[in-house]
Amino acid sequence: MRCLSDQLMTHVDLSVFRRYIGIDYSGAETPTSSLKGLRIYLGERDVLPVEVRAPGPKKYWSRKGIAQWLAERLREDVPTIVGIDHGFSFPLRYFETHQLPPDWPAFLDDFQEHWPTDGDNTYVDFIREGEVGNGAARMGSSRWRRLTEERARTPKSVFHFDVHGSVAKSTHSGLPWLRYLRRELPGRIHFWPFDGWLIPENRTVIAEVYPSLWSRSFAREERDQDQHDAYSAAAWLQESDRTGTLQRFLLPMLSPAEYRVAQVEGWILGVM
Repeated sequence: MRCLSDQLMTHVDLSVFRRYIGIDYSGAETPTSSLKGLRIYLGERDVLPVEVRAPGPKKYWSRKGIAQWLAERLREDVPTIVGIDHGFSFPLRYFETHQLPPDWPAFLDDFQEHWPTDGDNTYVDFIREGEVGNGAARMGSSRWRRLTEERARTPKSVFHFDVHGSVAKSTHSGLPWLRYLRRELPGRIHFWPFDGWLIPENRTVIAEVYPSLWSRSFAREERDQDQHDAYSAAAWLQESDRTGTLQRFLLPMLSPAEYRVAQVEGWILGVM
């Protein structure tokens, strides 16, 4: 396993960013519930990632709390890259089936209208069962997969609920909070790759990550799985930025047609 502290000491610093945030996500319970599966690790240019604890009396973060904390951090004039462990969009088949324009901001608005999973007392399952919202009008099939999921092979469909390793609940609960951040900080955040594959200078970035791509590359130490996933995301972002390889991952090897699809479906950072 690589020792990240050795990496920081031995490589010439080619960093573009100054701060690295990895978030392991959970779609359980409500947006205001304190959840063990929600974890944040933050590193800086020359400082290894450490866990950011939830403020106040709650032991763990809530999804709403994370979104509000991110909004505060990303208002600061510090070029930051954030990796969040849930899907940022849906397969192109979803857009075609529901006759939606291939436009990500419009997709976020439409999704939140039908799946208001940012409501304080709302479970994802409440919407799946028809008690809240109108999820029945915006369903997908577990057989539908995004191009990035096919390329990475192991991630499950964003519609594959109720199985081990599923990202469906975290995706369906997390999408409205991406919309919240976009509305709270207009023009300050580059949502990759929807706002473009190339990152403007000194811009803060939020990207989809899949920590399983890297978690075995970093020593587990005393962290549980949720902590280690968040740590691995932050540590990989820090290391790959410092060594200059992050720029290659921000522009994966795709055909022109695949780039167009992925700019609607999204892409997992680190999948080439």
